[in-house]
Amino acid sequence: MQIKCLIIATYFLIPQLIMADQNFGIAVHGGAGVMKNLSEERRTKIEEKVNETLTKAYKILNDGGTSMDAVEFVVSEFEDSPLFNAGKGSVYNSNEVQEMDASIMNGKDRSAGAVASVRNVKNPIKLARKVSELTEHIMLVGDGAYEFAKNIGETIVDSDYFYSEKNLKRLRKAKDKLVSSNIIHDKIGTVGAVAIDKNGNIAAATSTGGMTNKMPGRVGDSPIIGSGTWAQNGVCGVSTTGHGEFFIKYQVAREVCARMEYMNKSISDSSEEILMELKDINAYGGLIAIDSEANISMPFNTHGMIRGSVSNKTNINVAIY
Repeated sequence: MQIKCLIIATYFLIPQLIMADQNFGIAVHGGAGVMKNLSEERRTKIEEKVNETLTKAYKILNDGGTSMDAVEFVVSEFEDSPLFNAGKGSVYNSNEVQEMDASIMNGKDRSAGAVASVRNVKNPIKLARKVSELTEHIMLVGDGAYEFAKNIGETIVDSDYFYSEKNLKRLRKAKDKLVSSNIIHDKIGTVGAVAIDKNGNIAAATSTGGMTNKMPGRVGDSPIIGSGTWAQNGVCGVSTTGHGEFFIKYQVAREVCARMEYMNKSISDSSEEILMELKDINAYGGLIAIDSEANISMPFNTHGMIRGSVSNKTNINVAIY
C-alpha cells in the first residue's frame, strides 16, 4: 500500500484580501482508518462539515486572529458533531462510558495544555486550553480535570448527551468477540487541526474518544505533547491520528518537526517517511502538518483519512480517500 497524500475534492477558492508577507493557513483531520463502507450520505455530511468548519477557521486567520483560536475552533466544532470520534461522537470504553482526551500547543512559547480520561465535559479541547492558560500544569486527568472544568465554568453535560446507539452496538459486538479483535480501531477517529497565523505563530490541537472497548483509564497519544500534538514556531505544527500506543512510542508529532529541524527535510518528506516507517511495523494512521511557510502535508497509511486544508496561497480542499 502506498502512502496517500493527494487531495482530491476541491470546493472553491476563498477570496483573498490584502496578502500578508507571512503566509498563513490551516489543516484539519477527522481520523484515519478503514473507511470503505462509508455510505454516500455519511461521506457527504462529513465533507460538508469539514468544508464549513475550514471556511470559518480560515476567516479567523484572514481577519488577523490567532492560530490558537483557529485550531481550538475547529476541534470544538468537530467535538460538537456526532460525525467524529471526539466529544459528542466519542466511542465507549469497556464499561460503556466515554472517556475523552485532548491537547493543544502554542508554538510561540511551547505552552501546552491537555486533559485525559474526562467525562461529561462538552468540549475537552476548550478545557485543555484553559489548563495551559490558567494553571501551572500541562495535563489534568479524570476527576481532577472534571473539578477544574466545573470551577472555571466550562460546559458540563449529562452522560445522555454522548449517547449513541450505533457506538453502543459496536462496543457490545466487540465484547461478544464477534470481531477479530476485542479492541475496535474505529473508522472515524481522532480529530485535530494545525495552523499558522499572519504573525507566524503555529498552533496544533487534537481531541479523541479513543478506541471502542478500551480499558477504563486507557490514554492514547492525543493528549500527549510530542506524540499526538506538537507546535514549534519556525519549524512546524503536527496533529496525529491512528494507533495511539505506537504514536506514543515513536513520538510521531515531535519527530516530524525534529527531522525538519535537524535533518533539513521538507515537511512532506519528513511526514511521509514517518508514516512509511510506521507501516513497516504494522502501525497505522495519519497526520496533518504545517510548516513556517504554510506548506501543508497530510499523509496516511490507511484506506482513508478525513482531511482538509486551505491557505492564503491554496484553494480549500477536502478529501477522505
